[in-house]
Amino acid sequence: MLREPVSSPEPHPEPQRITDDLDRLLEVLPDVVQASLASEASREQLLEVVLDLGRVPEARYPGRVLALGEAPLQRVDLAAVVDRLGSFGGDNRAGIERTLHRISAIRNRSGDVVGLTCRVGRAVFGTVAMVRDLLDSGESLLLMGRPGVGKTTALREIARVLADDLGKRVVVIDTSNEIAGDGDIPHPAIGRARRMQVARPELQHQVMIEAVENHMPEVIVIDEIGTELEAQAARTIAERGVMLVATAHGNELANLIKNPTLSDLVGGIQSVTLGDEEARRRRTQKTVLERAADPTFPLAVEMHSRHRWLVHRDVARTVDLLLRGQSARPQIRELGVDGRLQLQDLAPVAPAEMGGSPAAPPPLSSLTVRPRIAPRPLPPPDAPVGPAPAPLPVLRVYGAGISRAQLEQVVRARQLALEVVGSVELADAVLSLRHQLGRDPHVRRQAQDLGLPILVLKSAAQPQLQRALERLLERHRQAQVDHDPAVAAAASVQGDDALAGLEECRLAVEQVVLPHGQPVELLPRSDRVRLMQAELASRYRLRTAVFGRGAEQRLRVFPA
Repeated sequence: MLREPVSSPEPHPEPQRITDDLDRLLEVLPDVVQASLASEASREQLLEVVLDLGRVPEARYPGRVLALGEAPLQRVDLAAVVDRLGSFGGDNRAGIERTLHRISAIRNRSGDVVGLTCRVGRAVFGTVAMVRDLLDSGESLLLMGRPGVGKTTALREIARVLADDLGKRVVVIDTSNEIAGDGDIPHPAIGRARRMQVARPELQHQVMIEAVENHMPEVIVIDEIGTELEAQAARTIAERGVMLVATAHGNELANLIKNPTLSDLVGGIQSVTLGDEEARRRRTQKTVLERAADPTFPLAVEMHSRHRWLVHRDVARTVDLLLRGQSARPQIRELGVDGRLQLQDLAPVAPAEMGGSPAAPPPLSSLTVRPRIAPRPLPPPDAPVGPAPAPLPVLRVYGAGISRAQLEQVVRARQLALEVVGSVELADAVLSLRHQLGRDPHVRRQAQDLGLPILVLKSAAQPQLQRALERLLERHRQAQVDHDPAVAAAASVQGDDALAGLEECRLAVEQVVLPHGQPVELLPRSDRVRLMQAELASRYRLRTAVFGRGAEQRLRVFPA
């Protein structure tokens, strides 16, 4: 079932602009093809042109094929096209310099070209609005989908946004020259990103490692990870702290789990033999499949069409659910005709609805129980309604020697109640690099005169910025609760949240974890409530771990 769609936080994304340089491709094709595709209507949504010896040329569009002319293609026609293109690489692909078009050859036993597939390459500006928030997180992103759905087009636009808008050092590993076009000068569609070409397709994994060792990238963009060596290279790069954005063969995440060559991208699969007691508690066979390691790509996107994507924000959790025979719950993102992004979250599904075993326990969200905590009585209808409690104030932070864009990126990624300001006078706290205070004593003097706290960092690395901002926010909230009665009243409203969190944890332990031996993930709670839940679980001698980020952090309780 689906929850009601909500509008994106960015209701007016960048309008899509498309550039295709289609005239450059038509110039190398036979005259009959050029004449048939002369009108604008015939060029719109054109995917590829197919030229096969002894057959009539074809133009392929989404869902239909159009014959171009009536005369079959002759050898001399194919030879003329090949002469205009130049040499083909080891992967039987060629291109047109400074364009994104790709021409692939079919050869006979003698090595002669008997067929050509001329795919139209387009640079579509604005598609990145579908995953713009994921790029701010700094975590590796994997794109999946059937051929022709637009994976490479999205990859090209993501590389440009990371390099130009976010100021990252981006290196594109362009094996087939499909991302940045043919020739030595990359296509402007990738912006300031740098491009490394690959001499032969089987050397792609070596060029991936070379890029990290020689060029100090913050982001590496790769198209079509398809071999075990490339999957291993991707894990090596991710473990060195470099963000990866890549595509992989497969329509959905379940395909990668079943693919022994690429399963390492989502953590790898291993067979585990359980003891008799543990197998009885889980109500499973003694041999089960489990995830072997953390995924190389914490984020994954299934591209079902150019305007409908499924986003897995926690690949590890999704893989664990699929291995247990449960249904994944990705977020559905659709781009409407008005350009607005619609988000839909799949609600949790009970095992009976998924076709699972009837003996399997229901998820915590579907349990119908009477809590021990008495609910707060509702006021009578005629009772006067008092003012709503004051919300917790937003913390305003000034960065000394730290890029404002960096701070705003962390605030968006972690969804913090912070505002980055441009001067000390407007700030509630100051965040500074150690060497900056010596260079600019005026900032320290202003902060001391205003009584503002100063938090000093060694470097402006993203993890340090995240921890520093979260620490400042926690101190600010505590100070407001201690000194402001209105804020203290707002915080007291959250007291019931602690009681509800403890009751939720108790029900999960007593009705699911202990009797059925299955882990349970609780609802997102504050740091204080999660600590109380963990202490309660420890009294049952159960293990716990925290999952999620920012406001979505939640506790997972595991069987003993």
